[in-house]
Amino acid sequence: MPNERSYETACKRSDEIRADLPLHPESYTMLTGDRPTGRLHLGHYFGTLKGRVELQDLGVKTNVLIADYQVITDRDTTEHIQDNVYNLVIDYLACGIDPAKTMIYAHSAVPAANQLMLPFLSLVSEAELQRNPTVKAEMEASGHELTGLLLTYPVHQACDILFCKGNVVPVGRDQLPHIELTRLIARKFNNRYGKVFPEVDALLSDTPLLPGLDGRKMSKSYGNAISLSMTPEETAKRIKKSQTDGERMITFDPEGRPGVSGLLSTAAICSGRSEAEIAEEIGMGGSGALKAFVTEAVNTYLEPIRARRQEIEQDMDYVKDVLNEGNRRANEIAEATLCEVREAMGMVY
Repeated sequence: MPNERSYETACKRSDEIRADLPLHPESYTMLTGDRPTGRLHLGHYFGTLKGRVELQDLGVKTNVLIADYQVITDRDTTEHIQDNVYNLVIDYLACGIDPAKTMIYAHSAVPAANQLMLPFLSLVSEAELQRNPTVKAEMEASGHELTGLLLTYPVHQACDILFCKGNVVPVGRDQLPHIELTRLIARKFNNRYGKVFPEVDALLSDTPLLPGLDGRKMSKSYGNAISLSMTPEETAKRIKKSQTDGERMITFDPEGRPGVSGLLSTAAICSGRSEAEIAEEIGMGGSGALKAFVTEAVNTYLEPIRARRQEIEQDMDYVKDVLNEGNRRANEIAEATLCEVREAMGMVY
């Protein structure tokens, strides 16, 4: 797929959108989402959740997808999926996503959105799908064979974005190929059948990737993440168990001292201070003092989110109502878009 927009161009466009968002929030429809494969953690919060709430509060039309069908792109089971879905909704609400302003819905509950796969698949070649680096990365990370669903995963994402006429998608640099493919699909459809879909742009995150407690990528499977749903005691225990090194003097050196630096990054983002400043303050206090500092910073930061979470957990009927209402709204939008698509294609009988 020809990459008409280099990373630099995508950054420039993203900066223009970011500057325009507070001035014309009503011009933007944002879609983002998560796969329900486990609990959301601090990396998710600072990477995406916080930004979603900011966009919602600016007045952007915000849509949050629970991508339950995408769980089976690289997994052979849907065990715990219902529990994971409900916990995602609880996390969203606890972090400040307001269901009156943001549509929260599940993939599998919106058949009309998934039906867009059929016309969209006719607009992309197998080579374009094979070239998508994210698909390759997903396959390698999971060690799973390339299923038809995994191969067409970027087209599925295009359906998610375009069914609600999304025109901005908050992503990291690694997700840019998905946005390119979505733009290609929208453009090809519009050229072939008449204009139905908007141009889609990436809203690139300016938040640096928060490493896990051991300096590696923060991941549920590495056990190096602090979930939003953990208690203060579980948080303290996880931080205490994290690997550092034998050097007493605390310094920030991501390459040479990943464990120590991962802890410093976590403390920095939660306390609003720099890693170097915290390292200097702890100095010869060693890893014990560092871990105590990180635990305090994380637990203080998460306290209001956790309090809200506990409150919401007590009312599962409300959680289910939020999802049902989001699904209802998503179906309404998807049906309307599918009608437009059928009309454009001359398939109204």
